[in-house]
Amino acid sequence: MPEVVISIGGRDFEVACQEGEEQYLHAAAKMLDTEAQTLASQIGRIPEARMLLMAGLMLADKTAAMEDKVAQVEAQLGAVQAELTTLQNQPAPPPERIEVPVIPEIVTDTLAEIAARTESFAAAIEEKAQASS
Repeated sequence: MPEVVISIGGRDFEVACQEGEEQYLHAAAKMLDTEAQTLASQIGRIPEARMLLMAGLMLADKTAAMEDKVAQVEAQLGAVQAELTTLQNQPAPPPERIEVPVIPEIVTDTLAEIAARTESFAAAIEEKAQASS
């Protein structure tokens, strides 16, 4: 079991932890040290036990506030999930009917006839143009 030296409030402490947990211990010690430094700057030098107690209480207060926020977010998430489930369980809306106008067959036949006549006129003009050249 590794022994780790941590510094809290300007005081060093030797603490044992599980193998591989050193980084978590250092992170937790840093949080506690931040609170202890805040206390030291506001109050000055205080006994070690009181400093650790007050810093721990300050962290506990922050943790409780975060737990309240997490509970609020989870409640909101639950409401959103319930609304999503309700929307998913609703029947699909009826499909929209879209009508596309159909061009009458006589119009397409007439256009084809006009195109054929135009091509015929163009061919006749080309023949006359080539004959006169």
